[in-house]
Amino acid sequence: MRNAFILVAFVAGALVPIQAGLNIQLRKVLGDPVQASFISFLVGTLALGVYSLAARHTWPSLTEMASTPLWLWTGGLMGAAFVTATILVGPKLGAASMTAFMLMGQLVASVVLDHYALVGYPEHPVSWARMAGVALLALGAWMIKAF
Repeated sequence: MRNAFILVAFVAGALVPIQAGLNIQLRKVLGDPVQASFISFLVGTLALGVYSLAARHTWPSLTEMASTPLWLWTGGLMGAAFVTATILVGPKLGAASMTAFMLMGQLVASVVLDHYALVGYPEHPVSWARMAGVALLALGAWMIKAF
């Protein structure tokens, strides 16, 4: 089962530069990166809504939603910032460099989140091997940009 999750993560990662490229093209049509991000999120929201209705998922009550801590709602803001950033930096850095540096940011944040068991992740203490992996990815990101 773990291999299936690894495959899903790999495919999802492969979709990032494709999504960015499509959104960059949408920006050219619309003329604004925030509008392109909005359309991207609108289409995604509609797709998820249709899926949820088709799968007959139950929805929490308004009371349950109102009692949710405010900070839990910020994931959508982070997603919007991420998509908008890909639209802005993709044409300047190219797909490979953009993805490498975004992956670098994701990995550094992930090591911190794991080490301190933040935002629901299980504790996974930092180690020299993990730090070596981060350093190797940093070197790889630099090599992709430099060459």
